[in-house]
Amino acid sequence: MARSHLLLLLVVIACALGVVTSQHKARKLFTELQKEKDEAQRMEVEWGQLQLEQSTWAMPVRVEKIAGAKLQMQLPKSGQIQFIRGEQLKGLATQP
Repeated sequence: MARSHLLLLLVVIACALGVVTSQHKARKLFTELQKEKDEAQRMEVEWGQLQLEQSTWAMPVRVEKIAGAKLQMQLPKSGQIQFIRGEQLKGLATQP
């Protein structure tokens, strides 16, 4: 009888250690999950800021202003514009 009590006590202790270990792992995983969620949120905010910055840098008015100021580029006059049709492009591609 004392042996069976001792055996049951050891089984109960082993189960208790298993519960404590699994609880610890669960808390550790939950903490990691929260950190990853926070990182994902931070990255979403950064992505939004980058998209806003890209749209600001690529605004046509800004590009045109820089092209004129730094590269001395200007819009062509109507007499300088030539329209090329698809058939003409094929002929240009075969010419050396």
